[in-house]
Amino acid sequence: MAGLKTLEALMAKIRNNALYLLSVLAGIFLFTSVQAQTETKDSVTTINARNETFEAAHPDQYHSWRATSEQSQREDALAEDPRLVILWAGYPFSRDYNKPRGHAYAIIDVRETLRTGAPKNAEDGPLPMACWSCKSPDVARLIQEHGEDGYFKGKWAKGGPEVVNVLGCADCHKTDSPEFAKGKPELTLSRPYAERAMEAIGKPFDKASRFDQQSMVCGQCHVEYYFSGETKAVKFPWDNGTKVEDMEVYYDNIAFSDWTNSLSKAPMLKAQHPEYETWSAGIHGKNNVTCIDCHMPKLQNEKGELYTSHKIGNPFDNFDQTCSSCHTQSKEQLQSIVAERKKAIQEMKIKVEDQLVRAHFEAKAAWDAGATDAEMKDILADIRHAQWRWDLAIASHGIHMHAPDEGLRMLGGAMDKAADARTKLARLLGSKGITHEIAIPDISTKEKAQQAIGLDMQKINADKQEFLKTVVPEWDAQARKNDLLAK
Repeated sequence: MAGLKTLEALMAKIRNNALYLLSVLAGIFLFTSVQAQTETKDSVTTINARNETFEAAHPDQYHSWRATSEQSQREDALAEDPRLVILWAGYPFSRDYNKPRGHAYAIIDVRETLRTGAPKNAEDGPLPMACWSCKSPDVARLIQEHGEDGYFKGKWAKGGPEVVNVLGCADCHKTDSPEFAKGKPELTLSRPYAERAMEAIGKPFDKASRFDQQSMVCGQCHVEYYFSGETKAVKFPWDNGTKVEDMEVYYDNIAFSDWTNSLSKAPMLKAQHPEYETWSAGIHGKNNVTCIDCHMPKLQNEKGELYTSHKIGNPFDNFDQTCSSCHTQSKEQLQSIVAERKKAIQEMKIKVEDQLVRAHFEAKAAWDAGATDAEMKDILADIRHAQWRWDLAIASHGIHMHAPDEGLRMLGGAMDKAADARTKLARLLGSKGITHEIAIPDISTKEKAQQAIGLDMQKINADKQEFLKTVVPEWDAQARKNDLLAK
């Protein structure tokens, strides 16, 4: 009997120890599981959009990036060339179009441009959230936190208190990577839609060489794109390729237009800034001379150490570290060659614009004379295709250096299409009894051209100033409260 009790006691002890061991193991498992979930959660929300936090680890890169604030001059493209107002009639670009400045002004300029209007609240128009997409690492943060649909859904003003840090480190680098902390920043495509677009043209980022990746990160923003679907999500029209004709076919197949010209009623396409596409078509792109090679040279700091300059600018500003790495000509010789190419493109650009201006006003005259949709269909298609070629050429800043031959080819195609439209219009107008030349109003200045298309610029400017005075300070205050901006 005593032996039996001893055995029962031993078994009870074993059971208790087993339960204890199981509880310990369960606790360890639970802790490990929670830790893993926490680490997973942290890894999903690691984008740090505050660029100043990286100054200590990367001082040379940071200060050179800050120096883009020196590229502060604003150039009014509409004042320089009032024809643009007519070509973009009915579209926000007819109100305001300044040439690009340094990256430091990405947020300021998109807030201040008349194109984004004067929204009074988060649901107010006129533009969608997608208009922030190339302006800030906060965009990558928001996509990571809310998904692409969550980010894109809504109006531009929704992003006002959230998209507040200017284009910077996390747009192009994995800032949470150990390599970044060690001074070896790893490149990344922080925009999922850009990654999908690169895959569509056979360039998956994770399989690309570092040289290819260097241009691909720039190609997240320096590209043609449009706003797709109900959420107005960013998409690159590269399904058929990246040449002007390839993208035109894509847009025509889905019957897409950015807007309807208020004079001609043509369904129009607005090219954005297709540097990646035009660079790819040029001699530099074909030889894999990357954006970095020309615009972000290796420079020496005070200690004699090399670093990559992030003061993105004209290659001639650092000629010895950029152009002379490949070219044997002197700086003056190369500048002369570039100037000749720029002049040729500029002259052709103006000739095409003159034809397009007349085509838009002649189309308006045809409508006024009673033209039908059927009579105008082919004419409007010609105007659309002509202006698309012109716009893709001139919207690509620096095409005279990136791909001058491709620029002239596109402008030549634009001239042919515009001529086709005007020939058809002359016949149509003649059939309506109009044989005289259609008068063009005085568009010799930006102001006169805007008046010719019926813009109330006094009200537009007043509304914008009120927006900048009242709404924008509220955005910044909210961002500081949420620790998105330095206090």
